[in-house]
Amino acid sequence: MTVEALFGLSILMSFLAFGIVARLYIWPRVAAAPRDDALAALAAPHMFRFIGLSFLVPGVVSPTLSPDFAVLAAYGDLGATILAILTVLALSARLSWAIPVAWVFNIWGTVDLLDAFYQGQIGVGIGPGSLGAAYFIPTVIVPLLLTTHGLMFWLLARPRR
Repeated sequence: MTVEALFGLSILMSFLAFGIVARLYIWPRVAAAPRDDALAALAAPHMFRFIGLSFLVPGVVSPTLSPDFAVLAAYGDLGATILAILTVLALSARLSWAIPVAWVFNIWGTVDLLDAFYQGQIGVGIGPGSLGAAYFIPTVIVPLLLTTHGLMFWLLARPRR
């Protein structure tokens, strides 16, 4: 199997695994919780998206990793981290602007992840080997984050109970 096929299979299997976890364990609890609490819980893992800054650390990624990809992905994730923190704090405090900031965060975070996938595969076209130790980010972390974004969109689009 080629490296690209292994990379794609890893991503596919992560989406499958996180989909099952979300369906069986996360969604039943999220659906039963007050919307603000559920949204805060789903946004909380995104507070750790600063890990994307590792794309800028020599030795973590290969010197062949395109700076065009690395800079965009790293700072897009940092922006998502800051928005996630604001979202969690605003929702937890029941602030009047909590839902709008949750929308902004969810849109920003989703677009950032999808753009990084696009740039990595089509735009800049990086090889999985150039990710070095950061290989786990698109193969494990991104599917988890996209799954939680999907659940957040579902909650945000539903009428408030």
